[in-house]
This record gives sequence, C-alpha cells and structure tokens, in this order.
Amino acid sequence: MKTTALILFIVMYVLMIFKPKYRPAYALVTALVFLIVGILPWKELLGTINWNVLMMIAGTMIIVYFFIESQMPNLLADMLLEKSKNVMWVTIFMSLFSGIISAFIDNVATVLMVAPVGLAICRKLKINPVAMILSIAVSSNLQGAATLVGDTTSIMLGDYANMNFLNFFWMLGKPGIFFAVELGALATVPVMMWLFRKDKEPVSSNERTQVKNYAPTVLMLLMVLALIIASFIPNTPATINGMICCALAIVAILVNLVQTRNLTQTKDALKNLDFETLGLLFGLFIVIGGLTSVGIIDDFAGWIVQYGSSNMFLLYTIVVWGSVLISAFVDNIPYVATMLPVLMSVTRTLGVDPYLLFFGLLSGATLGGNITPIGASANIAAVGLLKKEGYQVSFKEFVRIGVPYTLTAVIVGYIYLWLVWA
Repeated sequence: MKTTALILFIVMYVLMIFKPKYRPAYALVTALVFLIVGILPWKELLGTINWNVLMMIAGTMIIVYFFIESQMPNLLADMLLEKSKNVMWVTIFMSLFSGIISAFIDNVATVLMVAPVGLAICRKLKINPVAMILSIAVSSNLQGAATLVGDTTSIMLGDYANMNFLNFFWMLGKPGIFFAVELGALATVPVMMWLFRKDKEPVSSNERTQVKNYAPTVLMLLMVLALIIASFIPNTPATINGMICCALAIVAILVNLVQTRNLTQTKDALKNLDFETLGLLFGLFIVIGGLTSVGIIDDFAGWIVQYGSSNMFLLYTIVVWGSVLISAFVDNIPYVATMLPVLMSVTRTLGVDPYLLFFGLLSGATLGGNITPIGASANIAAVGLLKKEGYQVSFKEFVRIGVPYTLTAVIVGYIYLWLVWA
C-alpha cells in the first residue's frame, strides 16, 4: 500500500509541475483514488481535512472582496508608491510588509489581505504582478515561525513544549526563534534586490484614491485582532480561526446589505470565492492524510532520526534540511505533529534540551513550503489569486523566487540557532 501511495503521489506531483492548469483536478482525482483503494480509510476522511484552513480562506476571501471594492487597497498602493524609488523597492517593501503581518496571523489570511494591495500597485504601474505576489507569499511563510501565533506549526510547538508567547522571543536566558526568523528575513533583502535588479522603472503616485467605504477595513482589522486574541485563549475549538473569519464574512455581507440595500454585491462576493484553490487544498489534505495513514510520513521521520541520533550536529543538520525537503512536497502540519514526540524521545535519550531540535524543526518545516507552489497553503492561495487575474504561474517561475529565498533564510537561521542553542 505504501508503494502505491507513493507512486500516485509522485504522478500527481509531476502532472502539477508540467500541466499546472489542472492542479485541482489532479489533487481531487488522486484523493478519490486514495479513498477507493483504501490508502486512506473513509472513516478517517473528515478528520484528515483541515477545515480550519478552508474556512479561513473562504471567510477571508469574502471580506477581501468588499475590501477591494472599497478602494482601500488602491489608497495603500498610492501611499506605498510615494515611499518607493522604483518597482524593485515596491516589491521588497510589500514582501516585508507581508512578513510583519504574518508574524501575528495565519499565512493564508495574510496573503489574502496583502495581495490585493500588490495587485492594485501592479495595475497602476501596468506591470506583471507574478513576482510581487509570489514574494508576498514566500515572505508570509517565513515569518509564520516568528511568534507563537504566526502559524499552526508554531501553535503546535508551543502547546507541546509548554511555551508561551514570550518564549519565542526569549527563553532560558537565550534569544528565541523570533530572532532567527528576523535575521533570515533581513538576509532575503539582498536576495530580492538581486532577483528584481532589472525592475528599476521609476514609480510615482500623482493623487490619492478616495476610499468609498471604511467598514471592510474595520472588519479586516477586527479579524487580525480576533485571531491574535483567540491564540491566547486555552481550549478553543480546532476551527476557531476559521469560525472567526466566516463570522466576520457574514457580518461584512450584512453590513453591505444595510448600506446598499442591494443583493448584487453579495452575490458577487460569493462568486468571488476561489473554488479552484479550495478544491486543490481539499484534495491535498486527503492525499497527505493518506500518506500519513500508511506510514510514509513516519518513515521519513524515522529515517531522519536514525541517521543522525549519534551526533548532535549531524542530527540538527538532518532535522533542519530534511524538514525543508519534506515540507516542500507535503503539508508541514502532520509532519511536525509526527516529529515533535520523536525528537523529544531522542533528546531525552541523549540527555540534552530539545529546544535546538524543536526550533530547527519549526524553521525547516515552515520554510520548506516555499520551494514549490503547492508546498504551503499560502502559496496555493497566491497562485490561485494570480490565476483569477489571468496569470498562470509555472513551476519554474515559482522556483526562481522560492528557492533562493528559502535557502538564504534557512542558512541564516540554521547558523544562528546552532551558535545560540547548541
């Protein structure tokens, strides 16, 4: 069964690389085959799907629709253009802006909020938005590991290791993973300057856009605040973030109906839901659930520990770079959930603190998703937004930005964590 699952996964992935137009179909068909042949038992289906992420995307998409219609992204674009010398610096500023937000709320929500601003800028400048939107996505993935509330994997680590919000900044008398992430983010600025070195067209904004309605912006800010507050409340439902986003989406619809007394915009907001992105994620959750169910994820975890447990530096190296490689192809949530108890057991046997390996696991698993367009939900959301704008992102285009960005950030964090925590 393992061999069959692995072959089907590889075939799906190859098709996604060479025929990206039909990615949702490949994922959904592969998921159906997994269920039919028994790779994933039907009884495990509902528990395999990450409803929280799907609800977050759906709710945020509706709020973002009203946000875009309010003209606020255009105003933010005007303000950013006033501060930028050329297209290259616009892209860099947007990337850093995305990273800052993503340190405090989910990566997917960050992309769905920031990308409309990037798209508005690109429309004003009449340039291709692919590079800017992909930079926003990979930056959001990087910063997700900076704080306890930035990503699901961070929350998982905090819960497992009994870490609070401040421990990500300072723990046991040492600077925490936050500084490893931020140093990695700063190191990517020269990388982006090199990647976008030809984008030296001057930019300007002669007049500021007038915002038509501030209610969607208020709801966006409320969503950010609610997501942060929810992360501090113990024993919340697993879908709490999705529930928040969907509830505020309903509020956005009701507010619009009260303001306009017209159903047209509500219908347009619902039509704006990106069912291709939602379908792709739905299928991938099932496929990854199948790989986990037959033990392939456990095998990878066991291999990492087996070949490095006799030497701490070797083990740390394998954990970081093995996590990068694995997370480039599979969802990092089941992988991190599998690895945390494994690494705890190994460090107890060695008689050392687990935090070096925990931080290495988190940084590698979070950043690894930036290598491929389906390695992280934020990337899938970004590619989906671009497709709706009429831009098909190839595997090569994504890798051109994702790989140098990932390698730079991982290397900097890898060195920093070893020097501080070894």
